[in-house]
Amino acid sequence: MLEACLITHCAPTLANLKTASLFRCPCPGPGELEAWRTALNHKGIELTVLRCDGTHALIYVYRPARLRADLDRRGARCLLQPYGYTSADPEDALRRLRERLTGSGDFPHEIGIFLGYPLWDVAGFIHHGGKNCRCMGCWKVYCNECEARRTFARLKKCSEVYSRLWRQGRTVSQLTVAA
Repeated sequence: MLEACLITHCAPTLANLKTASLFRCPCPGPGELEAWRTALNHKGIELTVLRCDGTHALIYVYRPARLRADLDRRGARCLLQPYGYTSADPEDALRRLRERLTGSGDFPHEIGIFLGYPLWDVAGFIHHGGKNCRCMGCWKVYCNECEARRTFARLKKCSEVYSRLWRQGRTVSQLTVAA
């Protein structure tokens, strides 16, 4: 079950083209998530549950080194601070993101930073309430539309190739690029 989700939703992260991916799926069976952590950790990939409602889980698949760099950018720190993020350490930031996801408030749109989206697009989304974007793909674009369209095409192509290779018998581990 998780293997298909990893290919379908996480190919650009597995290929090291993107910091992270996020997907919702039925709660993994006992040991299933840990088995994938073990299988992918040596390639620089971490898996964690951000939220679980008892039947479904929100799984976050990420590259810690890239996440650390994304969180450490000055603009990211400024954007995250008003939401209670006090550290650029990935574990601390993910702990706060989990709190925000399980709280009763609005959805934490700063999650775009955790997914490797361009900072100005995350800020634009928050500022405009998700409206008035220039274009949409993997995220809503508020700046640099041309670059975003190129990125969307590259990520789409990666997902198509990974899906085809997986159907032909390659494993997730074989398809994951080591960092």
